[in-house]
Amino acid sequence: MDITHLHLHVRDRTRSEAFYARWLGLVYAFGGEGITFMRGERGFLLALMDDRAAAPMPEWFHFGARVESIARLRALQGEMESAGVPIVKPLHEGPTVASFRCTDPDGFVIEMYASPQ
Repeated sequence: MDITHLHLHVRDRTRSEAFYARWLGLVYAFGGEGITFMRGERGFLLALMDDRAAAPMPEWFHFGARVESIARLRALQGEMESAGVPIVKPLHEGPTVASFRCTDPDGFVIEMYASPQ
């Protein structure tokens, strides 16, 4: 079994679609009135639903995206910083994982991570 779907309420769906396409490589899969589904390369679906009054998530909430290498992770943080994407936890490199955390346009925290291999 594997988790294959995440549903987020967003204030500006077009803006969120652009963010997830640019930074996580998700592509439009299908959609309808008020909702877009974006697909990752391994079939993961992200649902983005219009909600002008989206409730904030708890401070501890985050989800993650694996990056192919630590070198790419370092470069990605720099690219995101240059583009004005908020970095809420800077890059940390440990013996088993390296990661940093950023936020999407609605403030959802995303942990970008890679394993040294």
